[in-house]
Amino acid sequence: MVDSARHHRRSIRLPHYDYTQAGAYFITIVTCQRELLFDDPALRQIIETFWQRILQHTPQAKLDTFVVMPNHFHGILWLGNTGPVTSTNEANPLAPSHLLSGSLGAIVGNFKSITTRRINQVRKTPGQPVWQRNYYEHIIRHDKELNAIRQYILDNPANWSQDTENPNRSM
Repeated sequence: MVDSARHHRRSIRLPHYDYTQAGAYFITIVTCQRELLFDDPALRQIIETFWQRILQHTPQAKLDTFVVMPNHFHGILWLGNTGPVTSTNEANPLAPSHLLSGSLGAIVGNFKSITTRRINQVRKTPGQPVWQRNYYEHIIRHDKELNAIRQYILDNPANWSQDTENPNRSM
């Protein structure tokens, strides 16, 4: 019998926030054990291709700036209204589950699942984990923040030698 108190993972999502709500979201997904999988150009291409295919399966989504790093991925994903960020996106206590179809959680979960299957086909490693169990997301609340995050993503490759996700970083 599973002890739910002992094996319960605390969610890092904003409690009661409706993750189907229109807005911009900054996402970071890290490889399992921070493995440098995406140093391989073929595996990097899989991530880029399937990120762009989100638009084919999620019509309410719009992709913004993104980058595939050796062991993680950063991207900005818009849901719903794709205009400027003007609201504060306050939490909605009546919000539905974050795993509803078209929600941020469902989109990221599908992306992780399909890229894992494809990468494992290429590497001939069926069933092996590719990504860490969770992902980081940040709700982008205004245009100044959006532009700063875009710049962070664009600068990430140049800053790789100092990146905390780089196991070989220079101290």
